[in-house]
Amino acid sequence: MSAPAVVSEPLQRILVVEDESAMRTILADCLQRRGYRVLTAPDGAAGLRRATEERPDLILLDLMMPKLDGYAVCQELRRLKIRTPILVLTARGRVEDRVRGLDLGADDYLVKPFSRDELLARVRALLRRHQEAESAPATFRFGDLQVDLAARRVVRQGAEVALAPKEFDALALLLRHAGRVVTREEFLDRVWGCTAFPTTRTVDKHIAALRQKLEADPAAPRWIHTLHGVGYLWEMRQ
Repeated sequence: MSAPAVVSEPLQRILVVEDESAMRTILADCLQRRGYRVLTAPDGAAGLRRATEERPDLILLDLMMPKLDGYAVCQELRRLKIRTPILVLTARGRVEDRVRGLDLGADDYLVKPFSRDELLARVRALLRRHQEAESAPATFRFGDLQVDLAARRVVRQGAEVALAPKEFDALALLLRHAGRVVTREEFLDRVWGCTAFPTTRTVDKHIAALRQKLEADPAAPRWIHTLHGVGYLWEMRQ
């Protein structure tokens, strides 16, 4: 009697969008040595096409590229509701560049030059967070609020609520951990993707925006509560 066939899990696929040939080769070799399947694209237009057609598990995206820059690629992917995690790799390390990329829907930001170990750690973290998000409940209902994580859609009192990309990500993190405190550091790590983000005031501003859009009385919130000096909690009670 023959032994049962061993079915191996498919390799996680990472798309590298980078116009510099040498850097593209270095990144591909590094990732392949760690067991990932690597797809590549030499410019933004080709990267957008491969991302939409082949749906990789993660995208490494350079910013300064011909045809379409990384900002445009990121914005178009999010407009198309493609939630593949995006790790931006760029020499542009100014705060305003980072903020722009993150606000357009990037999940993390790594400034060149970077170490191989840090790159791989961020790749693992993004893939892990994405897998956790995919396995979490897709819809939530609290009072007059309905949230569909898969569709990235929020409805309050029957009307759709427009949230910025990071506002929605912060809300999703609160809902996935409803009933427990999410620290500001967790928000920075899980939503913005970098614990070295300039200030935790970024978190506070996004929470304040969520209260304005979701709470009947933002000054006396029903759902989003503050634990001073620690973080925020989504109240489970209806």
